[in-house]
Amino acid sequence: MGLLLAIILGFLAALIGGLYLLGVFRQRRPGEPPLDKGLIPWMGHVLEFRRNTLKFLERMKRKHGDVFTIQLGGFYITFLQDPLSFGSIVKESRERLDFNKFAVQLVRKVFGYVAIEGEHNILHVASSKHLKGDGLEVMTQSMMGNLQNLMLHDIGSSGDQNSDRRAWIEDGLFKYSYNIVFRAGYLSLYGNEPHKPDGSEEKAKEKDRAESEALFDEFRKYDQLFPNLAYGVLTPRKRLEAERLMGFFWNSLSVQKMKTKDNISRWIWDIQQAKEEVGIKESMINRYMFVLLWASQGNTGPSSFWLLLFLMKHPEAMEAVKEEVVKVLNEFGQEVQPGGPLINLTRDMLSKTPVLDSVVEETLRLTAAPLLTRAVLQDMTLKMADGRQYPIRQGDRIAVFPYIAVHIDPEIHPDPLSFKYDRFLNPDGSKKTDFYKAGKKVKYYNMPWGAGVSMCPGRFFATNELKQFVFLMLVYFEFELKNPDEEIPEIDFRRWGFGSMQPQRDVQFRYRLRY
Repeated sequence: MGLLLAIILGFLAALIGGLYLLGVFRQRRPGEPPLDKGLIPWMGHVLEFRRNTLKFLERMKRKHGDVFTIQLGGFYITFLQDPLSFGSIVKESRERLDFNKFAVQLVRKVFGYVAIEGEHNILHVASSKHLKGDGLEVMTQSMMGNLQNLMLHDIGSSGDQNSDRRAWIEDGLFKYSYNIVFRAGYLSLYGNEPHKPDGSEEKAKEKDRAESEALFDEFRKYDQLFPNLAYGVLTPRKRLEAERLMGFFWNSLSVQKMKTKDNISRWIWDIQQAKEEVGIKESMINRYMFVLLWASQGNTGPSSFWLLLFLMKHPEAMEAVKEEVVKVLNEFGQEVQPGGPLINLTRDMLSKTPVLDSVVEETLRLTAAPLLTRAVLQDMTLKMADGRQYPIRQGDRIAVFPYIAVHIDPEIHPDPLSFKYDRFLNPDGSKKTDFYKAGKKVKYYNMPWGAGVSMCPGRFFATNELKQFVFLMLVYFEFELKNPDEEIPEIDFRRWGFGSMQPQRDVQFRYRLRY
């Protein structure tokens, strides 16, 4: 009898413990945000959240207001959707809110990289030194050379009088934009094929083109698996494919492979060196090189697609940017002529394009949708701009989805679903930074790069990549939609929360040399 009772009690204890871990017993405490656990223990709302993050969070906001806690796959996440209160998260100390814990878990799951304590500052130090300010000048020059190599080689950039030079070329806009920007970015960061004594510069460039093309093809395969890989819901067959692709990139981007290249960026080189100095194994550094490739190039390609598409769909925007490009070229004494030298697009030139800057920012407002998440390390109080206060529990998470809260808020951005190329320009042509909600100025009025400690450290380089690509397209090419009445494609909703969105389908366009 005693043994049976012990077994029963043990079973009940295990059952109760299991139910506790599943979140069955969690209740909303006085003063806490509204709690919505969903119908499925432990999983909560994760299925609906994955199916369409935007629609789910819009439904939760209508139901609960601008602060609410939901259960997602065993985690309790408090969403803050009041942009006037974002400062309470962005400025909170790392002792209470931590981004690195979440990031470490994600990169281990999707890239196989295992971080060690104390290395998180390496990326920010190298990025501050080489991807903004004076360090960005070197990257701009490298990117310009690689873009021109990829964009001009197959249709001629010399004075050849071949009648086919100005023939129209048709392609998918997403395929073309992503391909060119990704490959140029990769070559600018990870280096070029060296010019061998017995070989020509053109042969080295040809190898760059072939290698980067093969790498991009594999990257696109991985990129398409990425959302389900991050959520941990790949089928066994696709999981094997993801592992194969990881191995391919660990090898292709390895430290040893990089040592055979010329023109490796100081950003990549310094990160490699710093990680070696803190004792990280070379095999793990190889994996981190893949993390950097995805982080630096996984978003700019899709963004370049939207940028060109919006310009082609809005003639007034296209004309305004063209005028600005011509003005900048004239100011710096450069001109594109048949048989003439390639233009030298400098960082100074890119700093004089307020119209293009506004177009880029408007494009990102409409198509970049990151999910900003912090782990709650200590019990804390979430303080709202209107005076409300909510206790948040240690072990939970806090998240912001700026796309709903800011990007498409009609009070902050009137007619928010429409593309307006001058939305971020003042009447005098200067950058507009004054946006309001409920009569109060909104500090975080556009958040494609995140905010605070998790703000993308490569945002200046990424912006330059986009601007260089569009600048060169306008300088060297005429381009247009194959179907002028082409509708803007819907966003692939599976990628909500992962940065720049991708279209559900490609759009056909055509291009040819201007001269």
